[in-house]
Amino acid sequence: MTAALAALTAAAEEEWLERWTAGPVEAAGKRLVAGAAAPDLVLPDHEATPRALSEFWSERPALVMFWRHFGCSCGAERAARLVAEYPAIRDAGLEPVIVGQGEPERARAYRVGHALPCAVLCDPTHEAYRAWGLGQWPVERVLFDAPAEYWTHPAALGRAFQDDRRRTGVAPVDDPWRAVGEFVVGTDGTVLLDYAYQYCEDFPDIRVFTTAARRA
Repeated sequence: MTAALAALTAAAEEEWLERWTAGPVEAAGKRLVAGAAAPDLVLPDHEATPRALSEFWSERPALVMFWRHFGCSCGAERAARLVAEYPAIRDAGLEPVIVGQGEPERARAYRVGHALPCAVLCDPTHEAYRAWGLGQWPVERVLFDAPAEYWTHPAALGRAFQDDRRRTGVAPVDDPWRAVGEFVVGTDGTVLLDYAYQYCEDFPDIRVFTTAARRA
């Protein structure tokens, strides 16, 4: 790990602990639904190259995936599913792209670490998340399977959890409450299908997306 990457990761860990302790302060948001115009923001990718979201639906429907934070085990599981399902996604004519919370250097490391086959765009201020209607989940949608003492998200428990996860290799980072969702967007920039997670392991059946793409 480079010094720059280590510094960014340490800052992201501190952000996680601060946000964990504060609890969710935004509403869950009103996500974009089918028929809405997809907001076209310009975000840096994992190589720090500015990319317009519309690039990804300019020639074929896009699968725009708003990701959990880079220290989330659910995100790691979603990454493994994406790698396994990538041939079917491409065969359906979809152009996948991930929007994550990390800066380019962290996004690049995450992409390499999980062998992700598509671009990872960077939205550390959550501008794109909010534009697409993804705010913060309430406590029960993040901690429903945690012991009751976690439900008030005290700093001491958060730090202990973070320290424990760090010893296993990856500590929580960024915003623990940020909602996620996935969208199929047509070549005219219209949302064809919206998939809103109800909790972070509420992974979609890939056939929902491939069917939407083939019907476009």
